[in-house]
Formats: sequence, C-alpha cells, structure tokens
Amino acid sequence: MSAKLSTHVLDTKNGIPAAGVKIELFEITDEGNLLHTTATTNCDGRTDSPLLSVDTMKEGDFLLKFHIGDYFYDSAEEAPFLSIIPIQFRVNDASAGYHVPLLASPWSYSTYKGN
Repeated sequence: MSAKLSTHVLDTKNGIPAAGVKIELFEITDEGNLLHTTATTNCDGRTDSPLLSVDTMKEGDFLLKFHIGDYFYDSAEEAPFLSIIPIQFRVNDASAGYHVPLLASPWSYSTYKGN
C-alpha cells in the first residue's frame, strides 16, 4: 500500500458524488493549525491528486475542513444547516494509505477510516 492521504465526498441527499466541494487540509501543531493544501472535488467527488503523498506524508494530527454548505446552497432554498464539516484525525503510520471519505447531506454527515 502506498503512503498517501485521500478523500472523497458523496452527496447522500441526491445519491451522487459531490463535485466542486472545497477541502482544506491543516496540520495541527503546537503553534496552531497550519494550512497544508486546498483542493476541490472533481466530478467523481474525489480530489485530482492525494492530499498527502509519499513525499509529504508524515505522522501527526490533521484537520480536514469540507466546505459543504457552499455545495448544497441553492439561492431558491434556505441555506443548509451545515456549512463547514471539520474532521480531525491522526496519522499513526506515515508509510500507510489513509482514506477519509465524507458522506454528507445539508443536515447530517458521517465518515470512517478507509484505506
């Protein structure tokens, strides 16, 4: 298994991949949260490249921020209940693959550790 961090976003309201969702990855340090990268999901609900790759993967605490409210916002409707979904997690093995999927609707979400 190749060392990397990946994600994908599924729109559970409409039963489709969520394209166009802005994602920010922060490394959590003693000095605060340091922005590592920003990406946007493609038509498959995935980022075009891993958020961390073999060269940048390291152990530590990280925070993903999914800007899901912008995805679900429709000016004809009330703004969605959820705006940004934060998922904080730990990389314990920098040589492993980590996959953090998000299943989201305007009102709820779930995630799990994939690989």
